[in-house]
Amino acid sequence: MCGIVGYAGGRQAVDVLIDSLSKLEYRGYDSAGIAVFEKNAIKVEKCKGSLNNLINKLENEAEIRGCVGIGHTRWATHGEPSDINSHPHGNKRVTIVHNGIIENYKEIKDFLVSEGYSFVSETDTETVAKLIDYYYNGNPLETIAKVISEITGSYALGIMFRDFPDRIYAVRKDCPLIVGLSGDENFIASDVPAIIKYTRDYYLLDHNEIAEIRADRVKVFDIRGNIITKERQRADWDVDAAEKGGYEHFMLKEINEQPSAVNMTITPRIIDELPDFSMEGIEAMELKKYSRIFIVACGTAMHAGMVGKYVIEKLARVPVIVDIASEFRYRDPLISKDDLVILISQSGETADTKAALKLSQDMGAKTCAIVNVKGSSIARDADVVIYTHAGPEISVASTKAYMVQVSVMYLLAFELAYARGAIDKEHCKSYVKELRKMPLVIEEAIRLQEKCQYAASKLINADSLLYIGRGLDYALSMEGSLKLKEISYIHSESYAAGELKHGTISLITEEMPVIAVATQKELIEKTVSNIKEVKARGAYVILICDKGIDVEEGIADIIIRLPDADQLLMPMVAAVPLQLIAYYTAVLKGCDVDKPRNLAKSVTVE
Repeated sequence: MCGIVGYAGGRQAVDVLIDSLSKLEYRGYDSAGIAVFEKNAIKVEKCKGSLNNLINKLENEAEIRGCVGIGHTRWATHGEPSDINSHPHGNKRVTIVHNGIIENYKEIKDFLVSEGYSFVSETDTETVAKLIDYYYNGNPLETIAKVISEITGSYALGIMFRDFPDRIYAVRKDCPLIVGLSGDENFIASDVPAIIKYTRDYYLLDHNEIAEIRADRVKVFDIRGNIITKERQRADWDVDAAEKGGYEHFMLKEINEQPSAVNMTITPRIIDELPDFSMEGIEAMELKKYSRIFIVACGTAMHAGMVGKYVIEKLARVPVIVDIASEFRYRDPLISKDDLVILISQSGETADTKAALKLSQDMGAKTCAIVNVKGSSIARDADVVIYTHAGPEISVASTKAYMVQVSVMYLLAFELAYARGAIDKEHCKSYVKELRKMPLVIEEAIRLQEKCQYAASKLINADSLLYIGRGLDYALSMEGSLKLKEISYIHSESYAAGELKHGTISLITEEMPVIAVATQKELIEKTVSNIKEVKARGAYVILICDKGIDVEEGIADIIIRLPDADQLLMPMVAAVPLQLIAYYTAVLKGCDVDKPRNLAKSVTVE
């Protein structure tokens, strides 16, 4: 996830662009850059690191004076964080900033190289800039329409043409982009916070609509060049709230960002409808040689690993051991050079996980890190690294980071199973096809929020509650329980449903809430039996289940039915109502949702 801005007006563009980027830095802080029209040329300044690095660089350079420009803050996807890979990209004729992933950039790059173009960066964005240059015929609208007809993937683009120094252009598909409107100055931005200081009025661009932005006017065109009449939107929140994109809390915002985050994570790793981690240096034939897999993580990341264990063992028939990092490092684990150790960490700085990484390498095992932060310690030290593309996650309670970690585990399971011959090519493609559908299914699950809010209202007076499930649902129950306790401060525990009768059922009291997850059809009869056991002892039952599962009337007090999805992938769907229940419970109790007490986003101490 990256942030882009653009400006055309009477102010000095540098000042506006820097100020606007400061409101979007949560979208990425690997690098920052700007491009401004100055004396009939496009002047570019960019550098690796946070926005402050760019500000310091600008203070030490000759002042750039101009009233039209674009800016970018980067969350790296293609190419490591560096000055060269920073945006903007382009040449003397065309300069662009980009948020998203171009799926066919290799094909485009190969074509342009054959046409005599050379490339300096590792980014997919540079291919778009040079494709625009290749097709440029003096008419920006025709050129942009031609280019977007040839690129596939997701994008929000801010574009400058040297021949048109009084304006910028913008176009989007799948990535957010708005056009800010004012009387004598106009803007583009990835999100409202970037422009709320200057205007509350804006257009929402639809897919492949092309905006032409000048100081005194904005025109929006369809791909054929016809002018479109847009409905003006108005932000009615204050600046502080706008930084959350209009959401009350970052956590809710991040729950709603999960569909795009999953899409950004899985898309670059699917080629010809098969999983492909070759850009990370992971070859299928190498994966199949490992006799065992260890998954080591903490907290929410460990729960993502539990889902991975179930799926890898079910499909690939490889034994998987999931360890809490703080235990793994001290129990003298039996690992060898024939084992693969997967370490999962959103921040890439988790102290116990870093120590587990070093221990694994000392014992000769191959290490693979799944992390969200580019250049983090774990990412640097692991033998191979798989970056998730969740973008910055601000709320302490992890939601979208968990979702993208799970999506990576699924892709790894599919590739491993196919490499080992446990599933054939067609079955592998079928699983990948179902995974590709998940962003839309997750969106549908998010629309269950009203039902989840009602369920949360039944929990706020509870002193304690239980989450139960079997198989994948048990792994999911662990995450649901953690979410609730960490932000609402209600004590909760997760149990394998079949274990209740071995002691825990003694805790059930009248009206004690029990949240049951039942998405696995082959286990539903057993889970229903366990639900009846707690219901018979007075529990207040909230059941989260597959829409296709038939349960008898009265089995639960509240039933939240999930949208349809492949049964193997249901943990990605059921996670959403569990997140929403935790969120609304905390809100109704008046808790600080984004900054729960005693917790930090990145745990860098033991």
